[in-house]
Amino acid sequence: MNNINYQKELDKTIEQLNTQNYIPTLLLHSCCAPCSSYVLEYLSEYFNIIVLYYNPNISPESEYAYRVEELQRLIKEMHFKNNVRCIVADYHPEVFYNAVKGYENEPEGGDRCTICYRLRLEEAAAYAKKYNADYFTTTLSISPMKNAKKLNSIGLELEEKYDVKYLLSDFKKKNGYKRSIELSKEHHLYRQNYCGCVFSKTNNDNM
Repeated sequence: MNNINYQKELDKTIEQLNTQNYIPTLLLHSCCAPCSSYVLEYLSEYFNIIVLYYNPNISPESEYAYRVEELQRLIKEMHFKNNVRCIVADYHPEVFYNAVKGYENEPEGGDRCTICYRLRLEEAAAYAKKYNADYFTTTLSISPMKNAKKLNSIGLELEEKYDVKYLLSDFKKKNGYKRSIELSKEHHLYRQNYCGCVFSKTNNDNM
């Protein structure tokens, strides 16, 4: 997995899809509306998309609910070539706290974050299997603060476990992050100033 250009890998996949007389279904894990905006604009050209909002890391519950509302509003306001629908998972923060127990003091981007990536990606893979999706992936790689190599590595491991293809990607490429900011302004989206968990908020407040 060294020095892989994940955007080029995505380009190859899309090029292959364009030769097929079939629109595949993608299970897309969403972390928030701003990060989803460009990804949905981009991928809805090639996939029917099931957006999964599963983020037990987010704290407090009011923040979770607000991010859900913004995501649902964005999907209603945007226009897509293919079908886009949203599934919102129940809020169970204890799942996150149990998973990262002992890693509370890890720095941002460290092992705690990797555990969190895996937690959310595994749920996405399970949903993809449940809904017979052809692929699954996450919006997380659009953030300059997220490690695309780790995300794609975890995704490929889960591809084997769940027998659902993982869509390799690094959505910050091709000015994806810049476009997400433009779309956020266009749709007046709430852009949070921390990733989601209480630990990231504390670190952000201390900066």
